[in-house]
Amino acid sequence: MAEEKRPAANEPSYGDQVRIRREKLAQLQESGCDPFQQTRFVSSTDSAAIKADFDAMEGQLITIAGRLMSKRGMGKVSFCDLQDKSGRIQLYVRRDEVGEDCYDYFKKYDIGDIVGVEGTVFRTQRGEMSVRAAKVTLLSKSLLPLPEKFHGLTDRETRYRQRYVDLIVNPEVRRNFELRSRFIQHVRTFMDGRGFMEVETPVLNTISGGATARPFVTHHNTLDIDMYMRIATELPLKRLIVGGLERVYEIGRIFRNEGMDPKHNPEFTTIELYQAYADFQDMMDLFEDLLSSAAQKLLGTYQVEWQGEQIDLTPGWPRLPMHEAVKQYVGIDFMAIGSDEEAVAAARSVGVALPETADKTWGNALYACFDEKVEGKLIQPTFITMHPVDVSPLAKRSPKDPRLTERFELFICRSEMGNAFSELNDPLDQRARFQKQAELRDKGDDEAGMMDEDFLTALEYGMPPTGGLGIGIDRCVMLLTGADSIRDVILFPTMKPID
Repeated sequence: MAEEKRPAANEPSYGDQVRIRREKLAQLQESGCDPFQQTRFVSSTDSAAIKADFDAMEGQLITIAGRLMSKRGMGKVSFCDLQDKSGRIQLYVRRDEVGEDCYDYFKKYDIGDIVGVEGTVFRTQRGEMSVRAAKVTLLSKSLLPLPEKFHGLTDRETRYRQRYVDLIVNPEVRRNFELRSRFIQHVRTFMDGRGFMEVETPVLNTISGGATARPFVTHHNTLDIDMYMRIATELPLKRLIVGGLERVYEIGRIFRNEGMDPKHNPEFTTIELYQAYADFQDMMDLFEDLLSSAAQKLLGTYQVEWQGEQIDLTPGWPRLPMHEAVKQYVGIDFMAIGSDEEAVAAARSVGVALPETADKTWGNALYACFDEKVEGKLIQPTFITMHPVDVSPLAKRSPKDPRLTERFELFICRSEMGNAFSELNDPLDQRARFQKQAELRDKGDDEAGMMDEDFLTALEYGMPPTGGLGIGIDRCVMLLTGADSIRDVILFPTMKPID
């Protein structure tokens, strides 16, 4: 747990509190009032509804359930704060109104206990909207004390490990996950409204493909083969385009055996979508419309604050070729460079060295300069287009320059939000690019793709011109909630076990 206030000399220690709570449970069970035998309680309302419509509800008999978050005054009258899914409401519990036996039981209840209440809506003499209890039923006993009320659960590591406690004592955390749910609902409504069909594809695959990433490996006992947890949904979805499902999408979990930082978690959620007879320009239009409409619908504004920056999501985002971005921010005009050697030397002149596993090519030099020198400067929504073919094994070549592809990535506040192509549908070109990836893999690049013969067979049957787009759901939610860490928008982020 997070560090809590040291108990005063007359206050029980944490261990004593646990012992006392267990003793109270034993006493309740011995008297025939075992809270864990309670099976059902029907609430007629919640705290937010009472406060929103108090004048109409005042004097009415209601039922409400939730968790006790405070108790004050234990003479003949007690005041409590009850927390439910929508907020908090005060309870007024009076001995001569609930009965002496019920009140004696009630005095054994602790902060954190879950109770059901029957009573009437009223306003106290101090004007606070409350529920005047006629009956209080213990529905579940909390055997561990909650973190100290004034400081709550503040240690970030503990909050992520014990999200259930985080949600109890830090109610504002709930907003992120409510907004996440609403965003995913918006995505589905948006896609369905444009004639897309939601599908599901395998999580376990015999070949890892569709992205440049290191996969998780598992073993199938019955088949006695190693299998890979998917690093993308791209290749199965494009098989469906071949099969005639002209607009498909999937929202699903992706698994990549990579590092962890505020922007990366080994398992994360994406939406991938594919549209026949479209290209990457159509995907830019769709992405801009999707994300800007989400901000307007969920937040009521195009203006958001994220990572200390004011972001304007008003539609009309700039579209900048990668080589133009490098020329603008770094000062190197790669389009004036004709050889691999000259390109690598130009990158080296600005302090950019290519990875050991990368081929020393014009395209890799261009991409490395962008990655190291430009990406961190992109604050407002910007589409970076025309990626080198060397780093885009699944994208269609540009008819204007075969070194480039019809691909874009959207960057907002130094973060990549999505990736899209005019999809490569030439099976011969695709085979050559798969072969190049396989060669890199043989040289030790465990993030390079594998040869997928079945996908090549699918392409040989013919895939129409297609636009494809992959969007990081988690990062979009980070943007909309203003979260600095991906762990703040994933209910159960990956954590190293505590010994």
